[in-house]
Amino acid sequence: MTLESRFSGLTGRCLLVVVALACVLVVAPLNAATPAATKAETADGLKVALNQAVVTAVTSLGRPDGFLANPEVRIPLPGKLQKAAKKLRKLGMSKQTDALELAMNRAAEAAVPEAKALFVDAIKQMSLADAVGLLRGPEDAATQYFRGAMSGKLTERFLPIVGKATQDVQLARQYNEVARRASSLGLVDQKDADLDAYVTRKALDGLFLVMAREEAAIRKNPLGQANALLRKVFGSKP
Repeated sequence: MTLESRFSGLTGRCLLVVVALACVLVVAPLNAATPAATKAETADGLKVALNQAVVTAVTSLGRPDGFLANPEVRIPLPGKLQKAAKKLRKLGMSKQTDALELAMNRAAEAAVPEAKALFVDAIKQMSLADAVGLLRGPEDAATQYFRGAMSGKLTERFLPIVGKATQDVQLARQYNEVARRASSLGLVDQKDADLDAYVTRKALDGLFLVMAREEAAIRKNPLGQANALLRKVFGSKP
């Protein structure tokens, strides 16, 4: 074998080694695991997720037909009064019954935007320990945490708005009278015997339902989120 051919073979082998090393250097960073989020990033990421969930819920529900046109959160007459409403419609009272249901849902739609400021303040005050614990919880852990912590404040804020929205409906007063009697007969739960309290409770149910779904969506598909911190925090969740 000539010296020229030996040199050519050696050069070829060196070239292959260089190419292989280059491939390792390029591919390795791509295959590297996403670095775990720090505790501070975890807290900030969870707060971002909660704020996103709040905005989504308030935007979708706190507008005309936000409740009324959504069968999952639409507010019907409570308990066995739903069946009574069907009979009333057959007796020619559909206009009054429909007016009451419309007022109930419009009241909820008017009240929901009040939740945003309360949530923003509560989220800011969330501790680092709470955030880390909630991140490791079930898919709606943060929503349920705030439901337990904030339902009282939200009820206080919602009730006057709901009351203002229902007071102009004549049937609302009749509802309270009928519901109280029905409650004594076991036809309506005691907690639903007052129209404004019932609408407020159902408004909160709808609000937290939408928030929980948004939180779950972020947890299930962190890489699909536009926010880089959400992708890091929920993507590196243990």
